[in-house]
Amino acid sequence: MAGSHKSNEKVVYVGDSRVRKPDQVHIPRDYSAYPGKSEAFIPNFLLKEWMVGAVVLVGILVLVMSEPAPLGYPADPTNAGFIPMPDWYFLFLYQLLKYPYMSDQFVVLGTVGIPGIAFLGLMLVPFLDRSPERRFYQRPATSALMLLSLVAMIYLTKVSWDHYQHELEVNGITPEHIEREEKMKEAKEKGESGEPQKPVATEIVAEDDPAFELYQKATCVSCHATDLKGNMTAGFPPLLGVGDKYTKEEIMAIIKEGVGGMPAQYDTNIAQGLTEEDLDALAGWLAKQKAEPEAEAEPEAEAEPEAEAEPAAH
Repeated sequence: MAGSHKSNEKVVYVGDSRVRKPDQVHIPRDYSAYPGKSEAFIPNFLLKEWMVGAVVLVGILVLVMSEPAPLGYPADPTNAGFIPMPDWYFLFLYQLLKYPYMSDQFVVLGTVGIPGIAFLGLMLVPFLDRSPERRFYQRPATSALMLLSLVAMIYLTKVSWDHYQHELEVNGITPEHIEREEKMKEAKEKGESGEPQKPVATEIVAEDDPAFELYQKATCVSCHATDLKGNMTAGFPPLLGVGDKYTKEEIMAIIKEGVGGMPAQYDTNIAQGLTEEDLDALAGWLAKQKAEPEAEAEPEAEAEPEAEAEPAAH
């Protein structure tokens, strides 16, 4: 110490090698030393988080019940070009199940094993990663697993979406929701409101046609019923209005080659006693099944005035 005994004089202390350095490392006190400022993770903190989660869940349920989500477009079982796709947040799992080691005999691994391991890992994180560090680069194991999971999910989602777009382009398919949006846009541009409504067939056309008896003998009746209304519960669409979707040639091609989940029926019907001419007449009759049948010409009514005019000419 330097200087005089004056009270206002500045005192400067210098280091002394005789002063021992403390050997004990400072250990922070336990959370119990700070009452009201910290708490145990289990059960206090976890219980409060669950309570907050329950309140949020109830709020979401109230919104869902008050504003229900709109239903999608009605499914069309006869649409053989439809490509099913899950919602975007399941695309990575959808793509994962396409790989050979996640499907067929390994399907349990892809549907239960991998997702189960992921969810179990999230539940065990508080018990496995007990490091006091909060910076991600100081927790390499946990950070690496998190980044690997995010990269895998983003990659699988991108691959799944690109594959879907490729299938649409190769098969020349336009998604149904895009077609309907385009039709609604055209209708609005023309001054119409809403989606154009198409008439729906409700009764059999040309029931007195001999081809209707052929229909009763063909294999069609076993799935589509005698009244052509089908059985949607079993996956058999109605044939009422089938002429609005397919021409005679297309119906004949379906009989010979099948469509969607329906196999070819040509050989089976031939084996049951129908001829090729019978099936051709049946395809023509089914093509007449339209919501708005075409008006048939009446040549006899047009010929009557000419017949009456002939005597007058003589």
